[in-house]
Amino acid sequence: MTQAPGHPEILRIVAPNPGPMTLDGTCTYIYGGDPCVVIDPGPDDPGHLDAVRTAAEERGGIGVVLLTHGHGDHADGAGRLEAEAVRPGDGEEHGGLRAVATPGHAADHVCLLTADRVCFSGDLVLGAGSSFVPPDGGSLAAYMDSLRRMQSEEIELICPGHGPWVTDPAAKLAEYVDHREARERALLAALERGERSREALLEEVWADVPAEVRPVAALVMEAHLEKLEAEERLPPDLVGWPAGRPPS
Repeated sequence: MTQAPGHPEILRIVAPNPGPMTLDGTCTYIYGGDPCVVIDPGPDDPGHLDAVRTAAEERGGIGVVLLTHGHGDHADGAGRLEAEAVRPGDGEEHGGLRAVATPGHAADHVCLLTADRVCFSGDLVLGAGSSFVPPDGGSLAAYMDSLRRMQSEEIELICPGHGPWVTDPAAKLAEYVDHREARERALLAALERGERSREALLEEVWADVPAEVRPVAALVMEAHLEKLEAEERLPPDLVGWPAGRPPS
C-alpha cells in the first residue's frame, strides 16, 4: 500500500494479477474518508479485497465503489466489498470525484477527477507502456478524442489503472498522442508503398513490441485500419479490408 505523492488522501493497493497487459497488477485506489471512495476494486481476489476493506475501514468505511470501466481486472471484485458499485456517466459527481467520459479502451470508460487536479485514469493512460485499444468500429478515433479531452483538463497527478504514478500528466498525455500518431504515419507509409501483408505490416510498424504481446498489437493494428477506413484514408484497393475481406 502506498500513498500518492503530495496527496495523503489517496492510497493505492496493487492487486496480485501481474502480466503483460496489467503490468505489476491492477491499481485499486482509496480516496478520502468518513466514508471513503474505492476506485476500481480490481479482480475477485479475496486477499486483495480484504486489504482494500481493511484500509477503507481505517478511513471510516466505504461510501461508494466507483468503476472507471467494466473490465474484469478492474471491476470483478466489487461484489465482495458490500457497497454500491457505480459506473458514473459523463459529468456525474460521486464522493468528490467528477467523471469525464473517455471511451476507446472500453465504450464505458471514464476518468475520475478531483477538485485538486488529480486524475484516476483507469486504462486511458498507464504508468508505463501504452494502453490497449481494440478494433471496435470507432474505438481508436474515440480514444484519441479522449486523450485530447484530458489534455484540456488541468491535471497535476495521474493515478493510473496499472503502473506507477504519473507526475507530469501533460508530458504523458502528449507522449500518448504522439505515439499513436507515429504508428499511424508509419502504417500509412507502408500501405502507400504497396505493402499488403498484415504480417509484414505488423513486423514493420510494431517491431518494438515484445513477442508475448504481438497478438495484442495485431488487434491494435486492426483498430488503426478501421480508423483510416472511416476517415477515407486507406488506399482505394483496401476499402473494406479491415472488416476481414481481402484486398481486391
